Amino acid sequence: MAAKKTASKKAAPKKGKRLFKPGEFIVYPAHGVGKVTGIETEVIAEMDVELYVVEFEQDKMLLRVPTVKAANSGMRALSNELVLKDCYTTLNGRARIKRTMWSRRAQEYEAKINSGDLVLVSEVVRDLHRTEDQPDQSYSERQLYERALDRMVREVAAIKKVTRSVALEDIIDTLTKARAKAAAKAAAKAAAEAKDDDDGEEAAA
Repeated sequence: MAAKKTASKKAAPKKGKRLFKPGEFIVYPAHGVGKVTGIETEVIAEMDVELYVVEFEQDKMLLRVPTVKAANSGMRALSNELVLKDCYTTLNGRARIKRTMWSRRAQEYEAKINSGDLVLVSEVVRDLHRTEDQPDQSYSERQLYERALDRMVREVAAIKKVTRSVALEDIIDTLTKARAKAAAKAAAKAAAEAKDDDDGEEAAA
């Protein structure tokens, strides 16, 4: 009696829920803003795996991310208007410089930049921004500042649908006005304290 042949079954393609569409801008933690240029299927370990093809124009790089791992990788959609508002509120706030060694602070800034969280990135921009009348930055500070600023500019530009130069000008203008306002407030406080001291001396006399 002839043996019955069984048809070999090919594994079903490994797919995840499609969170993004071709043409959509996304943010990938380690690289910033990219654009989904397509969805492909490749054979990996003898299995068909569905992949997002993401282009990072600034780095001249293509990244392929399995659709099943996109969420776990931290890949996300652009921030919404509420998050953007929080970012500008952060820029308008006072710089918070910890009194710790620069090496430790640099690690914290690096982690914030690579987190993919726009608000955390804006904190780095705020804390490392320098005006013309402030001391120059060290090389490593400047590098971190420029990376954080570039990440923020690219996402703000994508959200607002403006050029990167327009987004950059808006961010720098916000920072400049915030620092000027803080300086004026500090000067007014110092003047008021000096006046109180003078009044106190006159009363004592």
